[in-house]
Amino acid sequence: MWDYSEKVREHFFNPRNAGPLAGANGVGDVGSIRCGDALRLMLRVDPETEIIEAAHFQTFGCGSAIASSSALTEIIKRKTLDEALKVSNQDIADYLDGLPPEKMHCSVMGREALQAAVANYRGEVWRDEHEEGDLVCKCFAIDAAMIERTIRDNRLQTMSDVTNYTKAGGGCSACHEKIEDILIAVNGRLPPAEPQRQIAKTAPAAAPVKPRLSNYQRIRKIEETLEALRPALQRDHGDVTLVEVDGKRIFVALSGACQGCQMEAATIGGIQQKLVEVLGELVQVLPAAALARD
Repeated sequence: MWDYSEKVREHFFNPRNAGPLAGANGVGDVGSIRCGDALRLMLRVDPETEIIEAAHFQTFGCGSAIASSSALTEIIKRKTLDEALKVSNQDIADYLDGLPPEKMHCSVMGREALQAAVANYRGEVWRDEHEEGDLVCKCFAIDAAMIERTIRDNRLQTMSDVTNYTKAGGGCSACHEKIEDILIAVNGRLPPAEPQRQIAKTAPAAAPVKPRLSNYQRIRKIEETLEALRPALQRDHGDVTLVEVDGKRIFVALSGACQGCQMEAATIGGIQQKLVEVLGELVQVLPAAALARD
């Protein structure tokens, strides 16, 4: 389990500036529900001074995404747009007294949402789209430019660093070689490697093979996990039901007090984390409404 600071917990359980913003004149959307994280940042900017009078957010993601978004809105209020654009993802993490390394991508998403919102206010085109050749991680739709920028801004050194900050490489692993190439290009050096002679003489130890679940066993595990989580939701007058399993995507329906709740995204994020632990694989939990849009 990740070790969250008290400030992260505070901004998760009592997020600041959550929900729509009346009179917003700058809006930035980043991520996507399909990829597991999505953030909309809304700004109300004084057109004469370019001072941010108010900032609100709506997010779909884990507790760290909610806390990072909440922190960002507090940091940038009463700053000019140019001052706000100097806020880095590390500033967001520092404001929260740190984030677990595996959750740093939440602060990166906040910074990108800010850039998108400022561009929207100024009538500029902010592009997070990419040409097919630039797409590195297809699982999470992360392009080369974002990986390069994040490596440079945060002085990342390893594959796990890149995954923690961007999620790239956290799915099927097919993009690992491309990410390594970007790491080498940005840092200007090859990562340390074992001597070839040692590799030739020493056979790698065989990793223990985990028995693969059949489709029936997998669905039963999912149902059992949701059943174990239901009492906690029911105590808060909510509930969850399994709707569909489509490969790595698991669609659930929240009902009662959980449906439309401000913390709905956090609830789904918690269910996803539990299912990842139980199944021993990366899965994505989505609301049933996303199934209807497919």
